[in-house]
Amino acid sequence: MSIRELIGQHMLIGISGATLTTVEKTFIVENNISGVVLFARNCIEPKQIHELCTQIQSLRHKMLDKAPLFIGIDMEGGRVHRLKPPFTQWPALKNIGDLDAPTVAFHFAQRMGTELLSVGINLDFAPCVDVYTNPANTVIGDRAVSSNPHQVDKMASALIRGYIKSGVISCAKHFPGHGNTLIDSHDELPIEEADMNRLNQIELVPFKKAMKSRVDMVMSSHILFKNIDPKWPVTFSEIFLKKILREDLKYKGLIITDDLGMKAIAKHYDIEQIPVRAMQAGADLLMYCNEPESPPVAVEALMSAVAQGVLSKSDFEASHRKILDVKKIKILTPEPRPIEEAMEIIGCEEHQYLAECIRNLKMPESLVAE
Repeated sequence: MSIRELIGQHMLIGISGATLTTVEKTFIVENNISGVVLFARNCIEPKQIHELCTQIQSLRHKMLDKAPLFIGIDMEGGRVHRLKPPFTQWPALKNIGDLDAPTVAFHFAQRMGTELLSVGINLDFAPCVDVYTNPANTVIGDRAVSSNPHQVDKMASALIRGYIKSGVISCAKHFPGHGNTLIDSHDELPIEEADMNRLNQIELVPFKKAMKSRVDMVMSSHILFKNIDPKWPVTFSEIFLKKILREDLKYKGLIITDDLGMKAIAKHYDIEQIPVRAMQAGADLLMYCNEPESPPVAVEALMSAVAQGVLSKSDFEASHRKILDVKKIKILTPEPRPIEEAMEIIGCEEHQYLAECIRNLKMPESLVAE
């Protein structure tokens, strides 16, 4: 396997529209790209999404690894909800926390995941396990379960188990915690005062539970914790990814970056430096969501880094095996269900009832006895 193809299996990319362009198909196949991230611009209605996911997965037969592609989406419920009706419109996670019923949290994630998987989406960048400790933090707000770390960890466990039951890959975010920030990392780099004592008592509590609950991925945040690593934001920090996450917390799953095109990163680092530094820090998967020029630049920058000895081929080979292992175990049926079956699942009466109950902070009658 060439170094280019090894590198490609470490990247997830955004695409421009409702179908793949010829340029996008060629780039994915020739570079052995690991997966695609879907946004509202890619998701018009169920049949189109079903066809798009089928088209994406068909590319694997032309690729060296022949591995299924990750097809990821941000579906948290509430404000972060890429899929329009007739998909069930799920309420925000704050409602899950206010209802304080792990059984409801489990079914929320399980049924959301079932709808995603029916059209071929196999990875949800959820749950958000941030602890909402700063009331002025509008970036997170009702995306968080609670301001109580133990309430968040209880619901995080139930949510992850629900995603596992549905067959969708889960991803805990935004490590080590985005709940206290004021600045939106889409716009600028947040700088936090928290030390390790604070993180261990608050922010890391739900991440520890998420790992015990067998979450598949952890997403790194673009935040600088100046009292822990004064030089590098988390996505670029070996202290956070290699020492704290891998060594101290014993996390063995995949580490994925938040979007590397966000201004918290892109305004402060060269486009060629970004992917190299993230891999040096210990990331397994690099995510590029919105700038089509960035992934080709990233591939070339990473190839140069290997040629110069800045990164080693053996490290890429080790993480490549981990990525393929997750795909082999977790993506058992890459193609969507038949569209007729999918349409019976999407927005079905049972799902609508559950969503409405959560929206109204009411315990669903069907779950009262569980």
